[in-house]
Amino acid sequence: MCPWCHRVKAYLKEKGVKFNEFNVGEDREKAREMIEKSGQMGVPVIDIDGEIIVGFDKEAIDEALEKSKKNKKK
Repeated sequence: MCPWCHRVKAYLKEKGVKFNEFNVGEDREKAREMIEKSGQMGVPVIDIDGEIIVGFDKEAIDEALEKSKKNKKK
């Protein structure tokens, strides 16, 4: 139902990024985890190797993906 969640998923698929999706409206444990990680209840929350991004922020997503890619090459 969340339009920004749909946009994030479409963007990650477009970039060929594999991801795990959790419905925090149905999974209370994942909802608690999301709040602990982000400090808020807004969605989407994206965790890229521990870097937390709230909302659909292409620039932040791209930066975190690039950083993750560089760290995996080490």
